[in-house]
Order: sequence, then structure tokens, then C-alpha cells
Amino acid sequence: MKLIDTHTHLYSDAFEENRIEMIERAIEEGVEKFYIPAIDSETTQAMYDLEKAFPEHMYLMMGLHPTSVKGNYETELKHIEVELARRKFYAIGEIGIDLYWDQSTLAIQQDAFRRQIKWAKKYKLPIVIHCRNAFDEVFEILEEEKAEDLFGIFHCFTGTLAQARQAISYGMKLGIGGVVTFKNGKIDQFLNEIPLKHIVLETDSPYLAPTPFRGKRNESAYVLKVAEKLAEVYDISIEEIAEVTTQNALEIFNIK
Repeated sequence: MKLIDTHTHLYSDAFEENRIEMIERAIEEGVEKFYIPAIDSETTQAMYDLEKAFPEHMYLMMGLHPTSVKGNYETELKHIEVELARRKFYAIGEIGIDLYWDQSTLAIQQDAFRRQIKWAKKYKLPIVIHCRNAFDEVFEILEEEKAEDLFGIFHCFTGTLAQARQAISYGMKLGIGGVVTFKNGKIDQFLNEIPLKHIVLETDSPYLAPTPFRGKRNESAYVLKVAEKLAEVYDISIEEIAEVTTQNALEIFNIK
């Protein structure tokens, strides 16, 4: 059974003590591909190091995370522009809007989001969206930018059924991770109304570990727990969940 973790921060300091073992454990569980989102320029070299260590398994994104959009964001965007022109990436991400931590940066978050969407279109890449306390703001920009060449993943989707359908209408797959296993996660109550062709699996490790590991360090091997929960939600086999979500991810990231 082949699985894909479409969103994992494997360079995180949380994995400092046993990063290699953790990645090898996930590969043994059937996780063949790991998609690595960028945060800012400080994470770039760590991403390249992962790619060098596991060239057949690591697929890198490039982008500026909304919580890293600060006074120096023009410099950070320039770094992204240079890297995009220099080498291959598989997505622009993790980008979007986050109003949980800092609402004062909304205007520059919106600017950074718009500009990175335009780069995604230029390079024909998917976008990977981070949205926290900001569905209206994210949807407003997606509405402005919607086009056949706008597509991607709404990472860590935790919205309502209506918001799920709206995200899908903009060409987005829904990235489903550990939250689907939480008792108060709520998305498990309506996900079966969303056709499985719109779903991809993720962990967002080291964050948001699924039950029964909730509150502990998440890791990519636990994407299996997400698949198990979705098999229950959709009332189909875990093998079918793995097959369909893997194919969905490969299509989004244009892997033949």
C-alpha cells in the first residue's frame, strides 16, 4: 500500500534527535513521497539537505509562510523569486493568510499571497494554502485569481462543508490530516459528502498528531492513522483510500 504525505515539516527541530530514523520508519509504513513546505529563507538549506539525503522521496515547495510575512517580506519574496528561477520545485507553499497570530500584518500578507499565486501560474505549479482564522480573506483572493491555471491544496482543512465546497470550486484539493481523528474536529461529520477525488492526505508533522498520539510529536508514519480514519468515514477499505488519495496527490503535483 502506497501513501503520500503531502505536507510535512521534516526539517523541524522537533526531529533533531532522530530525523533519519523517523523518515525511514515512514518509508517502511509505505509512505513513498514526502512534500516539504517552505516557511522562509531560513528553512531553505535544511530542505535541500533532506532532498540530498533522500533524493527519491523528498519533493520540495518554495514559498513564504504567512506568519513569516513581516517587515522584511520583500527580501524574503526576492529569495523565493531567485530560487524559483534557479531550480525545480513541486509547489508554491506554504502560502496564505493567518490572522490567529497577528492581524496587524493582513495587508502585507494579502500582498505576499497574491504575488506568490502569480508565480505559481507563471511556473504552472500548484499552491499549498495555509489558512487560519482567515477563510473570508483567503477566499477573496482566490476569487480574484481564479482561473484554469490556479489549482492546489487547501492544507490542513478544518472548515465547514460550505467552505470545503468553496475551496474545491477554486481548484483546490482538501489536505486532511490528524484533525479528522479528533473528537472535536468536526470535519469527520461531513467529509463523506465530499467525493474522495478532492482529498489528499497529510500530517503537518511535527504538528497536529492524530489520535492516539494527539498532543505528542507528529511524524509522517502517522499518515496511516489518517487513512484509517478516512476509511471509516467513507466506509471503504484503507487500500482504496490510499490508492485514490495517492493518485490525487500525483495529479496535483504533476508526477507522472
